[in-house]
Amino acid sequence: RNILSVQVLGRMKIALALLMMVAGNFFMTCAWYWHLKQGSTTGKTLPVIILTSWVIALFEYCIMVPANRIGFFAGLSVAQLKVFQEIITLSVFVPFAFFYLHEKWRLDYLWAFLCLVGAVYFVNRHHF
Repeated sequence: RNILSVQVLGRMKIALALLMMVAGNFFMTCAWYWHLKQGSTTGKTLPVIILTSWVIALFEYCIMVPANRIGFFAGLSVAQLKVFQEIITLSVFVPFAFFYLHEKWRLDYLWAFLCLVGAVYFVNRHHF
């Protein structure tokens, strides 16, 4: 019974780490791409855009660093954390690109996403 509760706690920590990675990736995506919608005619100088992005990125770091530590100490390897981070990044970026930046859908996005799903499988296959 004690082993079961340790396993459940470990899975809950991994789930928390992954949810935190989603939140952190949202801030990262905003920090990197929010300014592209405004174009070059907003009058904002590049230093102002960079400083604004740094402020937004601060939130990402405040979430992602603890997320990676929680995931690592819950049993995920560095490779697993990185691959999860990449698929989460794409999962956050694609809706951001479509709904905020109004990018057009391309079938290549699906193929790229499926390659990342394959990466998640291969980095975790000995756990299945």
